Amino acid sequence: MERQQDYVLRTVEERGVRFIQLWFTDVLGTPKSFQITPAELENALGEGMTFDGSTIDGFSRVQESDVLAMPDAKTFQLLPYLADGHPVARVVCDVVNLDGSPFEGDPRHVLRRALERARALGFSYFVAPELEYFYFAQPDPTMLGRPPVPLDHGSYFDLTTHDLTSQLRRETVLTLEDMGIPVEYSQHEDAPSQHEIDLRYTDAMTMADTVMTVRMVVKEVAARHDVMATFMPKPLPGVQGSGMHTHMSLFDGDRNAFYDDSDEYNLSPVARQFIAGVLAHARELTAVTNQWVNSYKRLIIGYEAPVYISWARNNRSALVRVPPTKKGKRDSTRIEYRAPDSAANPYLAFAAVLVAGLTGIEKQYELSAEAAANLYELSPAERLAEGIESLPGSLSEAVDAMERSELMAEVLGEHVFEWFVRNKRAEWSDYKSEVTAFEWRRYLTSL
Repeated sequence: MERQQDYVLRTVEERGVRFIQLWFTDVLGTPKSFQITPAELENALGEGMTFDGSTIDGFSRVQESDVLAMPDAKTFQLLPYLADGHPVARVVCDVVNLDGSPFEGDPRHVLRRALERARALGFSYFVAPELEYFYFAQPDPTMLGRPPVPLDHGSYFDLTTHDLTSQLRRETVLTLEDMGIPVEYSQHEDAPSQHEIDLRYTDAMTMADTVMTVRMVVKEVAARHDVMATFMPKPLPGVQGSGMHTHMSLFDGDRNAFYDDSDEYNLSPVARQFIAGVLAHARELTAVTNQWVNSYKRLIIGYEAPVYISWARNNRSALVRVPPTKKGKRDSTRIEYRAPDSAANPYLAFAAVLVAGLTGIEKQYELSAEAAANLYELSPAERLAEGIESLPGSLSEAVDAMERSELMAEVLGEHVFEWFVRNKRAEWSDYKSEVTAFEWRRYLTSL
């Protein structure tokens, strides 16, 4: 740790960094930060920086407000998109109490607890998300409430000419590479003005920090070109929404614990039990992986998003997909959880799916049969006969399932669990009271 702190201090001095942003995240995954100068950095790395937690959603109550932002020196990165002749860096912080104990409202702490549970079973947890998002013209403030305007009309994998959105995506990827964030793929997605950046596998904590960084870089690069980038799950009707399909696996030391060459699908008993756990608790954790009212506009039939709780190898209508293992690449054995959207809090989402899977391992859940048919084409009676349930159809239904879940209360901890449920109930209440353009079109003149 001391060597890492020395590296940070030396880099700041050698690169002439003028400001260091201290980043942390509220319960909903909204990035927060404040800046310090190099003169304060050594003290911040050693003792943390005090701030008023009562000002942050889901953090402290007023009477117990002060907490510490404790920088994690391993997360230090220069921010090339903010250089402008005066280098700026950032470091991600853990939020701790004044006595140094973990603060219960910190999403990073929620994920760390889940990772410690995995380590107690002998596993480390690796993930690789695919982040989808949209570019739109900056909205006219006088026309808020109208659909956003796409900047291209490309489709899946389209090789477009030198248009603005391709330029933005390319500039974003190069910026991420400059920051030491490896990008595995980037491409145009299926909907107009929809794009995707796939991140290379790494440990879950590093990846959660990275997801927060990528979302910020995407938005910053777009804003520099007077463009709006959004990770809203379903910004346009009639086309698919933006997911965060997340590939994941467990490792036992250097060995992929999901791989078994004696199994017809190359899936070990650990992998099968992990999948069974994720499926068994999918309804309970959906409020975390899909936490907004708008999330459920994406999780509907007809737009490539999962609706039914099932698993399969090549069936993309399934909630959990098992991609084929590349020949001679046993470490590539993984599962893909397809429900999360790109606007989820990655710390909470990764933690929730991990603990559901670990529960399947601990209790030796038995994996159901693979879903071979296109689930969208089955009748309700056929799905019932197969024992296939649906994901929650609304935020309200998802929160109901979460509130009944002992597992989710355990994963999130009492502080985050209770605040999250209250916040989502309030969001649903606000949504129910809103009169929408749909209702005006459908009812105003006919009723």
